[in-house]
Amino acid sequence: MQCSIDRFLNYQRTERNASDLTVKSYREDLTALADYLTEARQGESPSPSEVSALELRGYVAALHEAGYAKSTIARRLASLRSFYRFGQREGWVDDNPGKALRNPRQGRTLPHFLSAEDIGRLLQTPPADEPFGLRDRAILETMYSAGLRVSELVGINDGDLDFRAGVVRIRGKGKRERLAPLGSYATDALRRWMPLRMLRGNRPADADSPVFVNKFGSRLTTRSVARMLEKHLKAAGLDNRTSPHSLRHSFATHLLDRGADIRSVQELLGHRSLATTQIYTHVSTAGLRVAYEKAHPRAN
Repeated sequence: MQCSIDRFLNYQRTERNASDLTVKSYREDLTALADYLTEARQGESPSPSEVSALELRGYVAALHEAGYAKSTIARRLASLRSFYRFGQREGWVDDNPGKALRNPRQGRTLPHFLSAEDIGRLLQTPPADEPFGLRDRAILETMYSAGLRVSELVGINDGDLDFRAGVVRIRGKGKRERLAPLGSYATDALRRWMPLRMLRGNRPADADSPVFVNKFGSRLTTRSVARMLEKHLKAAGLDNRTSPHSLRHSFATHLLDRGADIRSVQELLGHRSLATTQIYTHVSTAGLRVAYEKAHPRAN
């Protein structure tokens, strides 16, 4: 089975142009399936065509019993179905035994976000009199200003910034590109940080130089950004549940609270589906209430 998995991963990488993160997720999901089937068959690894829908139902039951989150189980089922669709295309399976498997019902969890006042406190926390304090301010301002994922933030290069237009080019999920806006605060923070940046080997900056670097001049990792945020949250006395993604949640929630159109927010976030963006309407009730009271003839 592992040979078929490797062919599927190569197809995703070369023909589908899937990101490294997507390929990694597929590998983890399908390796878990192969390990389960091998153990269930007492050490014998089956070929994909030998696997029955009954065995796959047993696999799903085992995931539930092991306490996996519903979202994780749903992702593993999606990976399984994609793998078998590829097998049908390649001709080494006749049908897709994963089609009959039902996804677990997903409970909708509301995203955690900070108030505008708390965002203001956080953005003022990094010291403005030292280089890495200015870097941290630039990171936080940019993430909140453009609603970025942390992986998108650390991937920004000099050539992606257009200060005159007030935008940054972002490479999002699935390697889809979009232009994200930079407000005046973020632009100012970036202008103050970048002259102080020291690149690895003291090389001169060019279009491919990372905007955000560590003390060794190398590109920051997503984990480094998370640790930096933890430090400033503690200093500001803010909710320690806040993650880098919470700044993206805050960005979307604050826009909707202030009357932004949901389809515009969808574009700004780089969501492929409007349904993904609609979760923010559940937390942005203040703006909706004001709009209702202004517009409805019998609201008051």
